[in-house]
Amino acid sequence: MTRTVIRGGLVITAADETHADVLVEDGRIAALAAHDSACAQGWTADRTIDATGKYVIPGGVDAHTHMELPFGGTFASDTFETGTRAAAWGGTTTIVDFAVQSKGASLREGLDAWYAKADGQCAVDYAFHMILSDVNEGSLKEMDRLVEEGITSFKLFMAYPGVFYSDDGQILRAMQRSADNGGLIMMHAENGIAIDVLVEQALAAGRTDPRHHGEVRKALLEAEATHRAIQLARVAGAPLYVVHVSAEEAVAELTQARDKGLPVFGETCPQYLFLSTDNLAEPDFEGAKYVCSTPLRPKEHQAALWRGLRTDDLQVVSTDHCPFCFNGQKELGRGDFSKIPNGMPGVEHRMDLLHQAVVDGHISRRRWIDIACAAPARMFGLYPKKGTVAPGADADIVVYDPHAEQMLSVDTHHMNVDYSAYEGKRITGRVETVLSRGEEIITDRTYTGRAGHGQYVPRGICQNI
Repeated sequence: MTRTVIRGGLVITAADETHADVLVEDGRIAALAAHDSACAQGWTADRTIDATGKYVIPGGVDAHTHMELPFGGTFASDTFETGTRAAAWGGTTTIVDFAVQSKGASLREGLDAWYAKADGQCAVDYAFHMILSDVNEGSLKEMDRLVEEGITSFKLFMAYPGVFYSDDGQILRAMQRSADNGGLIMMHAENGIAIDVLVEQALAAGRTDPRHHGEVRKALLEAEATHRAIQLARVAGAPLYVVHVSAEEAVAELTQARDKGLPVFGETCPQYLFLSTDNLAEPDFEGAKYVCSTPLRPKEHQAALWRGLRTDDLQVVSTDHCPFCFNGQKELGRGDFSKIPNGMPGVEHRMDLLHQAVVDGHISRRRWIDIACAAPARMFGLYPKKGTVAPGADADIVVYDPHAEQMLSVDTHHMNVDYSAYEGKRITGRVETVLSRGEEIITDRTYTGRAGHGQYVPRGICQNI
């Protein structure tokens, strides 16, 4: 039996904060006890971690990543190995990635392809959602089998006609199926049909720069699609999770639905909280670095997102980590913004950026842990195995220095991408040591993990319904 004791820290969970020592045995949290208690003083250990003056927090759960995703004629630049190693550096110990069904293929074929990509490669634990690209009788039946084996969430797109797009009838059928089998529908809510018209018109008028990506993907079309998804979910009697919410008007749709008591949930991402259309408008094609969908919005939308996080109208902050290098990938869209691969890097910096939000007064410490750890674990059937520091939970633990200062930069990050979306941003707080199932994978700011340590984790159904 391997025993580790973490002594002297402030343990922060979504529920409380307590000065306590933590005992880890064979990969699980065995006990918590006050620093000066006889219980804690009597613990013996193979190793002791000094957390004096530091926070002891759950490992982060990033419920929205896209490692190795094929998109726009290229692939996301982070592999499961490089992406999960970067996640570890940033204090994230579980990711939920997206397996993709190809048009004309089965869900099983897509899922098996993603199992093969990730197997033996991950530095942290991982699970999968399933993207439904071809809703038909066969794939609807497969949803039932996937839920039984721990793939309990399914993503649909109202955007990207001809690629991932599903029409309202297909969406309704998938929602009806999830209402019966306990799965959770995740929705990319943008009116892709209308957006394609605006893209065509912009390009015909010579508006080709990256900033026009944000202008054609209008906030009202995100709000319209969010409203429509909510109404379809009501008809189906199904819960709904809206991914990467970026617009004030979309938050309002979610708030109105939740005020009615509907099982509707929302996620936002750090890029929408910290970046804006000012970045998309950077000259010399630099704005291409910030092309993602939903797009960055004007800064005034950020207040609504922070408010939604404080009021629990938005429950989760994930990254939508889908990096493409500026050189050779983002550059595919020079002269035509619609050809810029959609996606941004972020898996390494989510926990730090949200701690900066604590420093800046946007959220409390416990809310930080809730939206980054506990809520995504509950939403996707991983809690309390993941997302908390409590007896019986996996020993996914981060020792976090709340006073350390750092500057985010491509020169120091560990994601496999040639730029930082937050280049030069100074923040307070930094991951110091990370345990994944009791094994140190970051030790005093040194990577001590390995590819293959991460295990696949089957999930239960959503625990928020």
